[in-house]
Amino acid sequence: MIQGLLIRFAASCDGGGFFGLPKWYKYLDGVPQSSGCVPKISGISDVWLIVAAIIEILLRIAALVAIGFVVWGGIQFISSQGEPDKTSKARNIIINALVGLVITIGASTVVSFVAGSIN
Repeated sequence: MIQGLLIRFAASCDGGGFFGLPKWYKYLDGVPQSSGCVPKISGISDVWLIVAAIIEILLRIAALVAIGFVVWGGIQFISSQGEPDKTSKARNIIINALVGLVITIGASTVVSFVAGSIN
């Protein structure tokens, strides 16, 4: 049953996933088959690689959300029409979103480095 689920969810061994997000088995070795790619889980240490890939997926989603907030802050800035309160709020949204984006990119880099060294 688990093997069937793995085949169903695993399309290819090396491609990106939806929205360019990495797949949950990014750091595992895959066994190509005619129906797709089956990740080869060989031991308990592979669980940490799966966790690292899931964390990287979540960090990339957070980066996409931060980009959305930059756009939202830009829209708020444009629609503020020079009112100081609205302009200040929009500027804070943009600054906070950019700080969040930098943090998520840095954290994703650290997770990739650590998972690559474990692998």
